[in-house]
Amino acid sequence: MDFDKNITQVEIFGLTLSSSLSGGGYAVILKEIDGERRLPIVIGQFEAQVIAIHLEGVNPPRPLTHDLLKNFIELFGFSIEYVTITELRDSTFYAKIKIDNDAYEEIDARPSDAIALALKFNAPIFVATSILDEIGFVPEITDEKKSDKDNMTFDDEFAEENDTDSVQKKLEQLKKDLEEAVTNEDYEKAAALRDEIKKIEISNLN
Repeated sequence: MDFDKNITQVEIFGLTLSSSLSGGGYAVILKEIDGERRLPIVIGQFEAQVIAIHLEGVNPPRPLTHDLLKNFIELFGFSIEYVTITELRDSTFYAKIKIDNDAYEEIDARPSDAIALALKFNAPIFVATSILDEIGFVPEITDEKKSDKDNMTFDDEFAEENDTDSVQKKLEQLKKDLEEAVTNEDYEKAAALRDEIKKIEISNLN
């Protein structure tokens, strides 16, 4: 794809629970590759599950909806070249999918589906720069956190390192349990495990 200053390439930085929807929901956090701005997009539970399973490297025993769609696209000899989050209108994001054939125009899609398919095809994800300019944010490290870090003693750092090791071991076990749940097609348990994993991982988003 030719360089276009009107779009910015991003990557998936993480998934988190979101209070933006009544009853709770999920948000995928996109981060610009050549910068620090981040963009949260609220998505549905199913799409969050698809993205989370892909990020965890888990292969479901049977194809899920986006796997099936990928198989159909490949069956007709196509692939996805890139996806773009093109617009934010009335608090709703819009996206387009570009297949690798110039005879076809970009296809309208929900951002959650576009992102999920981009992951399936290992295709780049872009966001209209105007959206990042409007609502993108850069997490700030507070002076208190900086001061706490500067004033840490050797014992504090040692304790923190051990605590990090403990969290990492817990994450590894949870991911094994998640893979087992997906293999057994126990998606309700998988969703609960994924949520617990993301609650731990989201603490590192800022």
